[in-house]
Amino acid sequence: MSSADGTEPESHARISTHILDTVAGEPARDVYVRLERHDTDGWRTVAEGRTDDDGRLRYQVGLHEWQAGGYRLLFYVEPYLGGKAFFPEITVAFHVHDPDRHYHVPLLLSRYGYTTYRGS
Repeated sequence: MSSADGTEPESHARISTHILDTVAGEPARDVYVRLERHDTDGWRTVAEGRTDDDGRLRYQVGLHEWQAGGYRLLFYVEPYLGGKAFFPEITVAFHVHDPDRHYHVPLLLSRYGYTTYRGS
């Protein structure tokens, strides 16, 4: 089945994130997250979106945009936390070593802290 841009799913990178509000014990819904890639001119946005009702976001990045190198996810959490966030935005930088693998970068969130890890 074709995706929203008319290409086949196999022509997209497999990268996703999930935000869990550890205080509320539920997914963080409607959080804006931007995916950027580092190239010779600095950081460039390759995808963006908002988490769904399950706190998840699955990016559809064309394979021509997805390659080994440096990436970062920018989580804009202040609106979700009601403007009282100690960390209004969270940046998680990571390296893609094998672009054929799936990359999942979850975020465990609270008002005064966060943690992340390489998911599966």
